[in-house]
Amino acid sequence: MFRNLTLILLASTALGACTMAPKYERPTLPVAQTWSTPTTEPTGSVTAADLDWRQVLVDPRLQGVVDLALKQNRDLRVAVLNIEKARATYGVQRSALFPAINGVLSEQRSRTPPSTSQTGQAIDTDTYSATIGFTAYELDLFGRVRSLNASALQSFFAEQENARSVRVSLIAETANAWLTLAADQDRLALARNTLTTREESLALIQRQVDGGVGSLIDLRNAQTLAETARADVATYTAQVAQDRNALVLLAGGEVPAELLPNGDLASANILADLPAGVPSDVLVRRPDVLAAEHELESANANIGAARAAFFPRIALTGSTGAASGDLDGLFKNGTGAWSFTPSISLPIFAGGANVANLNSAKASRDIAVATYEKTVQTAFREVSDALSTRQTVGDRLAAQERLTAAATDSQRLTQQRREAGLDNALTLLDAQRTLYSAQQGLITARLARATNLVTLYKTLGGGAPAR
Repeated sequence: MFRNLTLILLASTALGACTMAPKYERPTLPVAQTWSTPTTEPTGSVTAADLDWRQVLVDPRLQGVVDLALKQNRDLRVAVLNIEKARATYGVQRSALFPAINGVLSEQRSRTPPSTSQTGQAIDTDTYSATIGFTAYELDLFGRVRSLNASALQSFFAEQENARSVRVSLIAETANAWLTLAADQDRLALARNTLTTREESLALIQRQVDGGVGSLIDLRNAQTLAETARADVATYTAQVAQDRNALVLLAGGEVPAELLPNGDLASANILADLPAGVPSDVLVRRPDVLAAEHELESANANIGAARAAFFPRIALTGSTGAASGDLDGLFKNGTGAWSFTPSISLPIFAGGANVANLNSAKASRDIAVATYEKTVQTAFREVSDALSTRQTVGDRLAAQERLTAAATDSQRLTQQRREAGLDNALTLLDAQRTLYSAQQGLITARLARATNLVTLYKTLGGGAPAR
């Protein structure tokens, strides 16, 4: 009998080889086939997604911090654990494809009172049984269970892509936090140097005023510039501390001092030439787009399960074993027992529940399509924005460098004329103010260039190992 049950189960598994889910077709990408900002790509170049993050973030200190973040960051840890959870959920759903076979050892005792006994005497009955079998195993003739299994599998794949997306974002956020810290360290150093210079100028003008040869308005202007620099020192001191705290949070723990930047943003080593590739190739490789597509496939599979609910559901229950009124004789000859109970459930009236479930599944699929298309459009915009910035940030940086050089020379010449008595103190203070503003702008432009490269790498899907 057990062999017969096994053959029945194998045959039923083979019958349920198809589903009623619609054939999946990837939606047409709702974006142009070229970036909104045209780029000239080197012949035979790979895309940024093909580059390991160490090939892009070349500075050894920055690599060390990113490596810490990938090992310790809690958001990434949660994303990885979500993969394990989705894998377990898929395993539970997949188990429904196979019968759950259980062994049962039971004892049943009963007593029939004399008033209901055919013999007029009380009857005590003991029954012992040992069986192995399965209960309510569904023959998946219309693919309901397989559709649910496919849906769970696609949800698992989506969690994998979500984890890759978190990894990409983490690498970019850590790099940008490190670069921002370096920039604020440069701003703090500049503010401190400027404060020293302005305090010296203020002291000189103060002595001139005390000697009766200085102008009170020059003194007040010098005080204004000195206090402005002093306020900037306080502001950037706090900002540097906040930047370090942000970096510690991203890294998931304390960052060793040797991995922290020491200002000098201009020396930050980041690969400048990142090939963008073709939208149709780049966008479908981004983890967030892939995750949205897997969610769409999951919703598509759920339609098959909803359609299968309109058809009969066949379930099998069977067991084989031994039964005896005496525990000692349970496994003796002549105690064999078996049962086989097939059942079929045909939906006749469900108050519209099956129709409503099917409509809900179709609506969920349509929502997933719109979500997928919106994800693609958002990804296209992010890449286009980063490419637009890349085309202009170089010119901006070059212009700011020329402006700073001109302001530096202007301040030097004004200082010489002031010492020669050809210019007043106000002219020199204006030159110092212009130079300070230009130097701050130069740091900002350098940071914009560095973070743009990191952002472009992120938007092109770089930083996550290819599957």
